[in-house]
Amino acid sequence: MTVTQRRGRRIMMAQDELDAFLTEQRTCRVATVAADGRPHISPLWFCWDGAALWLYSLTRSRRWAELRRDPRIAVVVDDGHDYGELRGVELSGKAVLIGEAPRTGVSCPELDTPERMFAAKYFGLDTMPYDGRHAWLRLDPEAIRSWDFRKMPQG
Repeated sequence: MTVTQRRGRRIMMAQDELDAFLTEQRTCRVATVAADGRPHISPLWFCWDGAALWLYSLTRSRRWAELRRDPRIAVVVDDGHDYGELRGVELSGKAVLIGEAPRTGVSCPELDTPERMFAAKYFGLDTMPYDGRHAWLRLDPEAIRSWDFRKMPQG
């Protein structure tokens, strides 16, 4: 993972701030590339394990079809209402399919941690419920950019 920020370094999040932010936030916006090159953006639930962003996507979605054709992806997670409260993270790289698609619960040790985290975060459960319509994508970020306007001098 590479922090590519050259500008705005004074408002970027430290690693512990970034981890806390990505753990507490619930919705991200996923940008994929359509066949004609246009961007497509859609909201999605996710979990962060400290190194990778895990996305649980419908397998019969436009997003899924686009990522199967071209795995390049950018994801934004942001928060804040007033200008001085704005903070967020942009992660980019390539999405990798992990486990079976659609996911039915076949043993996949690599999914043990993200499924436990996701089940607790969104469903309040200890184990992942499977609906036979979703599957896992992992984004190992090639670049991360972050901002926290609360760090800017007020005045």
